[in-house]
Amino acid sequence: MSPKTLFRRALLLAALSTAFVGAHADTLDDIRAAKKIRISIDLAVPPSGMTDANMKPTGSDYDVAVLLAKDLGVALEVVPTVGATRIPNLQTGKADLIISTLAYTPERAKVVDYSIPYAPQISLVGGVKGINVKSMADLAGKSVAVNRSTTQDTDLTQNAKGATVVRYDDDAGVITAVVTGQADLVGTSNALFQTMKEKAPNRQLEQKFVLRVNDLGIGVRKGDAKLLAWVNNWVKANHANGKLNEIFKKYHGAEIPKDVVEKWVK
Repeated sequence: MSPKTLFRRALLLAALSTAFVGAHADTLDDIRAAKKIRISIDLAVPPSGMTDANMKPTGSDYDVAVLLAKDLGVALEVVPTVGATRIPNLQTGKADLIISTLAYTPERAKVVDYSIPYAPQISLVGGVKGINVKSMADLAGKSVAVNRSTTQDTDLTQNAKGATVVRYDDDAGVITAVVTGQADLVGTSNALFQTMKEKAPNRQLEQKFVLRVNDLGIGVRKGDAKLLAWVNNWVKANHANGKLNEIFKKYHGAEIPKDVVEKWVK
């Protein structure tokens, strides 16, 4: 056998070995070995993620993460994040999963895998009473505050022609802008908008129109097939036993509609 043939065979064996390792290596194995799962959660988006009076994490996303870690039999490490850093945290290996109001979009699906949805999120445009806004077209010539890199940012940037989209680096900044009068219109989630209304009743904030109803999924790194399969089975089981619904109702004051769950897990 010639040296050239031997060299080609060696290259082929190396390639097959690499492919075999890549096909079987998965973050799930690393998590179990470390006995710890790192989950990226934004703790400034109440009631999904927040801190209590003792500065300890709480909220619906946090409770979902706690339940997932418990069922997997490992400790939970919270990786604090904001909207713009959720996916980079996953891609750079700082986090194993994202549980942080991560709504499905085709653009995000190109760089991260989504689990079966675990909760819904209503996205809307709200603002001060007296501002006549009922649709995207009515936003022309007006400024709208958003959290950078969220679905609200994407929707308004693409569809609110003639509007000025004012971006903040986190939801805390958006809330402050609306509550203090720096912003009169906002693109946000229904839950966060209720927080704004509670903090600033004198501003007479009202919902203008619904942008979309988002499916919230758990973000998994591309290629983590075993972890994604485990998470999907876990989501299905916890929809079936009602635990995800209990968490959602506790923080959002309503149940996840049964027809929505049936659509997700069919």
